[in-house]
Amino acid sequence: MLCPTPESRLCDARGRPYFLWDNDVTLAELRGHLAADDEDRRAYWLAKLMRQAKPDDAIVLGGVHEMRRLWPRIAHALGRTREFWAWYLDWSR
Repeated sequence: MLCPTPESRLCDARGRPYFLWDNDVTLAELRGHLAADDEDRRAYWLAKLMRQAKPDDAIVLGGVHEMRRLWPRIAHALGRTREFWAWYLDWSR
């Protein structure tokens, strides 16, 4: 069972998610990046989400199907979280 951060606590007063501390991007803008037609843009933001957000939040916002689909493009960018995501995406099949 997932326990994502409630949307009321997900963002600061300006609408920026807690996990995007290094970018001035709102939740709405992030959702736009994750839905972009440009696969490279989509992969960049999905990897950032998976690397910096709490896993439950990354799963809800990014989607497991999209994580699996873009895995070849994002695996190298996940840093210390790569092993966790590899395990999770295999386990959750």
